[in-house]
Amino acid sequence: MTSSYITTTIPYVNGRPHLGHALEFVQADVLARYHRSTGQQVRFQSGTDDNSLKNVLAAEAAGIGVQEFVDANATAFTGLAESLNLSIDDHIRTSSDARHRAGVERLWQACAASGDLYRRHYEGLYCIGCEQFYTTAELKDGRCRDHGTVPGLVSEENWFFRLSRYAGQLRSLIAGGTIRIEPAGRRNEVLALIDGGLEDFSVSRSTERARGWGIPVPGDPGQVIYVWWDALGNYLTALDYAGGGENLTRWWTGATRRIHVLGKGVLRFHAVYWPAMLLSAGEAVPTDIAVHGYLTENGSKISKSSGATADPDDLAGDYGTDAVRWWLLREVPWGADADFTIDRLVGRANDELANGLGNLVNRVVTMIHRYRDGHVPATSASAPDAAALDRAIRSAPGLIAGALEDFDFRRATEAVWQIAEQANRYVNRTRPWDLAKAGDRAELDAVLSALLLACQAIGTHLAPFLPDAAARITRQCAPGGTGLLPSPAPLLPRIAWPVPVAAPAQG
Repeated sequence: MTSSYITTTIPYVNGRPHLGHALEFVQADVLARYHRSTGQQVRFQSGTDDNSLKNVLAAEAAGIGVQEFVDANATAFTGLAESLNLSIDDHIRTSSDARHRAGVERLWQACAASGDLYRRHYEGLYCIGCEQFYTTAELKDGRCRDHGTVPGLVSEENWFFRLSRYAGQLRSLIAGGTIRIEPAGRRNEVLALIDGGLEDFSVSRSTERARGWGIPVPGDPGQVIYVWWDALGNYLTALDYAGGGENLTRWWTGATRRIHVLGKGVLRFHAVYWPAMLLSAGEAVPTDIAVHGYLTENGSKISKSSGATADPDDLAGDYGTDAVRWWLLREVPWGADADFTIDRLVGRANDELANGLGNLVNRVVTMIHRYRDGHVPATSASAPDAAALDRAIRSAPGLIAGALEDFDFRRATEAVWQIAEQANRYVNRTRPWDLAKAGDRAELDAVLSALLLACQAIGTHLAPFLPDAAARITRQCAPGGTGLLPSPAPLLPRIAWPVPVAAPAQG
């Protein structure tokens, strides 16, 4: 049976989650839900990266212990599973999950056994925000391109990984499609990086510089394993890599697809460092690396360091989970950046969810109750002038499958939206109320039947994207034991925007 292991990156917990995290979580959730709906076996994995120096510094700034600090922020990330309705199967925390440390130690030892780890002195410019060394050429005016900070000069002796040894294998795997990177522009970016020459990279930090936080290097307690080595290992450690158990065999070694969903800022780590580590350890490499862009707010990248955060938990509480998920899936072009505003979120929800989908279902069910006492019309007649609507319904499964194979979530949701758009046009074109007034029972039944079929198709195809809304639509359009449709009820109400200002009290 086909199986997919779908992962998100594991975010640093130096602050609360922002909308950029929600984008990745929702995209991965759609893939997981869709693959499950096709009969595949799916494991959807996420977690938090607790073992970063930036977490230590943030805890010091907050004046509390590091474990207490990361515990609190990790809880905010795990809470998104409820507020965003994510179908995550497992969530790993790198600081407190026993599976993780043991697995990271095994991965280290496997690469050491391949002769790919060695110690040497190193001096370089280090950005704590990225947890990465940079050359001067990689900076912009001496500053990190992502964080705008000046990296600090670090000089110490560390353990290094022989990345250079794997340049040829990596290029062949990526160019040949064994490791598929989408969109294609990101694949070309990685190939150019490899062609420019890969240097061995530092995979440990002194325990002193790490403030004693993290996983010690096996056999060398004066060094802590580099946070990216530690974090990348989660994709294996969550599967009980240390014990070589059933989950590892089922979801990594034996999975049909191993899909990583990630942002463009961490592409190098996932498409170069991580596959090289796996090759060194003798493990299978990822099959798919799906790379999304950044979200911005008023032109500034949404991130903890920028101050532009857009808290997804607050947004879901204020405007609804459906509205947040729909904006992320409908507005954000695949692989590109998108600017977020509340106006855009509310506008998209009101135009498409409330006025488009919700109003359509309500109108159709209301007409069936009004003209047929709630009974689903029984007809063998073909609906008149319904070619465009029929085409939208028939083509939706293939369009959605093709779009999600390309990780193009906006194109996939467009296929669902086209059913609603064609159905609304069909209502206005056929004018069922006029057919009822004229007593044309056969044609009215055919029209109402076609419209109900469209609403049922929307409920089916919407499920991976908006599971809550899809379930409400499906229930509204399913006759119960009495053969009657449920009474019409608002499914996707409009969001009041701008929020009305209360009139001052009269004294």
